[in-house]
Amino acid sequence: MASTASNPLDKRKSELWDRPREEAENLAAALPPLLVEAERLTSGIWLGVHGRRKAGMGETFWQFRRYRHEDPSTMIDWRQSAKSQHVYVREREWEAAETVWFWRDASASMRYASLKSVPEKWERATVLSLALASLLVRGGERIGLLGSGAPPSSGRIAMRRMAHRLASPAEEESDLPPELHVKRQCECVWISDFLQPLDSIESAMKGLAYSGAHGYLVQIIDPAEEDFPFTGRARFETYGVRDTQILGRAETVKASYRRRYDAHSEAVGQLARRLGWSFLRHRTDHSPATALISLYGALGGTRAQRGF
Repeated sequence: MASTASNPLDKRKSELWDRPREEAENLAAALPPLLVEAERLTSGIWLGVHGRRKAGMGETFWQFRRYRHEDPSTMIDWRQSAKSQHVYVREREWEAAETVWFWRDASASMRYASLKSVPEKWERATVLSLALASLLVRGGERIGLLGSGAPPSSGRIAMRRMAHRLASPAEEESDLPPELHVKRQCECVWISDFLQPLDSIESAMKGLAYSGAHGYLVQIIDPAEEDFPFTGRARFETYGVRDTQILGRAETVKASYRRRYDAHSEAVGQLARRLGWSFLRHRTDHSPATALISLYGALGGTRAQRGF
């Protein structure tokens, strides 16, 4: 009878693939719900927008195009032109803006949803972050996640790494972004409910601006936080903290609450505008597509105004 002993070389090859396969399966298992939603959102918008890439001074090849009279002869690609009856020039990609950094707040106040029909605030913030990152990656941009310790990068792998980290927020995650130690021009997308004290928000914003970042703030709002629909006897609890307040007639504080909430939100917007940053408000009971289009358009519009 012929021997059925296994080949040692084949066994070693199998073992070498076991670890990458296991890591890939673990990664895929953690991502589907939010990543799939983000990709679906991105796919519906990508066809209606243009990428942010453009020709300019850089080192990365972008595309060939037909020669124009105003083009210097040094731009002509003679090898490509020899393949056709036309003369072609080689265009390089504009590389003035380095990276788009993200900070998604997933602290205690973000883990709130007043209705079963709306997501928790951190979930909507995650979907918007991943969807915007996907749009940027498709346009050839580099993305980075503040606080991750990983350098910014481009491509689908970069977005999946970002998704893997955002999919499972830590129990005690900070509500403010860390310092950005790269002292060069970049862009920072900060998504939060911005319920922190104003002086803390202002300090973090100035720290990012000092590092050369142009900021885009997105305030995530649960409908109950803005509308205050509570009536009668109501008990309010702080997530993760033993702090409870009971109101006999909740409706009596509605007007004063809304004034205070709106004033805080407006103050955050004023801080952003003072630095030349963008500020967008988004409710979790509204379509995320609207916020994504506005945010993506703000990035492109601001860059155009700054000459990028």
